[in-house]
Amino acid sequence: MVISVEINDQKVELSEGSILREAFEITNTRYIPGTTIGIIKGAARKEEITTEYRLTTTKGEIRLEMIGGGINETWLKYHDSFSQASVRWAGPEAVAFGPVETDIIPTRSEREYNKYDVVFGAGGYDAKYTHLIFSRSHHMAAHGAPEQGAFARVISGKSVLANLSHGDSLTKIEPIVRWEMLLDKKATQDLSMRLEDNMKIFTYFHVELIPEAPEGAEHFLGIIGKNIFNVDSFSNTYVSDDALKGEGCPYENWDAREAGTVVVRSDGFGLGRIYIYKEDRTSSSVHSVVGRVIKGLELIKLAELRNKLEVRASPERILLLGMSFSQAERLLESRGIKIERTGYLEEDAVIAEQNPDTTLGIIKAGMVKALGVHPNKILGIKLYDGLAPKTLDFFRHSLRLKDRPLGPLPVYYVYENTVLFKAAKGAEAYKEITPENTPENLVKAGEIGVTNQAAKRYGLIGVKLTDDNRYGPSGEKFECTNIIGRIIELSKLKDLKAGDTVYVREI
Repeated sequence: MVISVEINDQKVELSEGSILREAFEITNTRYIPGTTIGIIKGAARKEEITTEYRLTTTKGEIRLEMIGGGINETWLKYHDSFSQASVRWAGPEAVAFGPVETDIIPTRSEREYNKYDVVFGAGGYDAKYTHLIFSRSHHMAAHGAPEQGAFARVISGKSVLANLSHGDSLTKIEPIVRWEMLLDKKATQDLSMRLEDNMKIFTYFHVELIPEAPEGAEHFLGIIGKNIFNVDSFSNTYVSDDALKGEGCPYENWDAREAGTVVVRSDGFGLGRIYIYKEDRTSSSVHSVVGRVIKGLELIKLAELRNKLEVRASPERILLLGMSFSQAERLLESRGIKIERTGYLEEDAVIAEQNPDTTLGIIKAGMVKALGVHPNKILGIKLYDGLAPKTLDFFRHSLRLKDRPLGPLPVYYVYENTVLFKAAKGAEAYKEITPENTPENLVKAGEIGVTNQAAKRYGLIGVKLTDDNRYGPSGEKFECTNIIGRIIELSKLKDLKAGDTVYVREI
C-alpha cells in the first residue's frame, strides 16, 4: 500500500510503514539535529465550512472572514475560479478581480459599502462578468451585487489591499482551519516515527525581512545566527526568542501584528526580545515590525517551550567580520555586492569592521566598506561562563559579542605590566557589575578582570602581563576585581599603546 504525505508543501508517495528519516532522504529535506518537527494529521471539521480564507496576491496576503460567521454558497461554489484572477480595475474606493462567470442575480440599485467589505459585482449587470470587489473606503455604488450585498470582510492584509493595482493578481485562495479545530497535531524530534497517510510535516519556517527596519532585521539575524530560533517563552498568541533580551534596538516600523508577524521589543520589559505572533494583534508603540513568516507558520503554532526551530531568512545575513578579504569578495560576488578594502590590506588581513553595518543597508547601497586589521590585533579569549554571569553579560553587551564574532576593545592606558581597556559603548552606566568571582591570592598573567561597583572606576577592563598577588588585572584591589576569562596569546598585548583598538574573538 502507498501513503501520501506532504513535507514543507512538497507532496511525496511512500510505502506503508515508512519513517520520517526515509521521507527526508527521498525528498532531500535538510534536518538540523535537535530541532523540532511539526506534524498535522487531520481536522475536526471540513475545510469547506470554515469562515476564514487566505488570499495570496502578487503584493502579499489578505484574509477574509464571512460576515456573521455564516457560509456564503456563492463563495463556496466559485472561490476557486477566482484563484488566478487579475485586477480588472482599481480606484480609491474599491479594487476588483475578474471576471468570472457565475450564477449570481445582479441588482441595479446603488447601495452603501463600508471600508473592507467584500462583494460580488457584475459588470454590465451580467453574471457572466462577475468580479470579486474589495472596498477600500466607505462609498456608495451600484456594483451589480446580489441582494445580499457584502458577504465578507477583510480582517488582515489591509496594507496589501491598499497597494493593489493594475498588473496584480490573485495566485491562491485557501480556507483557514482554526488551529483549535485540529484533531491530531504533534511536535517531535524522532526521525524513526512511522508516517501515516495524509500527514503534513513542517521542518522549518521562513521569514522575509522588511526593508523599513534595517536595525531590527539585523537584530533578528543576530539571534538566528545558526538558523535556530529558540522558543524561550510562548503563549496562545506568540513565541519569543530571548537570546538578545536586554539588547537595545530602535523602533523603526509601525504595523499591525498579524499572525506570522516578526517584531522586536524596543522598550520596557522584554527589551530586545524577538516575538513571532500566532494570532492577529493590533499595532504597538513598543513592538517594531521587522519581518513576516512567509512559510511554515504551522511549525510555530505547534512549538512548545524550549523547542528549537529551524528558521531561514530572506535576505541572508551579510556579516564579514572575522573573514579575509578574499573570503568576503567570494561571498559578496555571488550577491552582486561590491567591496571597498580599507585599513591593513595584506593577504593575512582580517576584516574587523564593515560599513554599512546592517545587511539591509549593504543591499540597499550595493556595496560595503570593509576595514582590515593585522592578525596581531585579533585577541582570542576564553571566557569563564558560569563564574561571573553578570559581568560577562556586561562584557559581551559592551563589545557586541552576543551576536557578532568580533568586538572592538579600545586601549585606555598602558603602564608597567598592565594594559587597561575601556569599551566604547559605556554600558557601565546602566549595567550592574556586582562583585563576583573575585581573586583570593593570585591573579595569573593573561587573566581578564573587570572593575566592579565596589570601586569608583567600575567597568574598566584590564589584563596583567605577569602574575600578581596584590592587585587585579585592572589595577584594583582583589575585592574590586571580577575575573571573567583569559587571553589566549598574551604576546599580542606587548606593543599596545593608549588609543589603539584590538578586536576580541571568543574561543
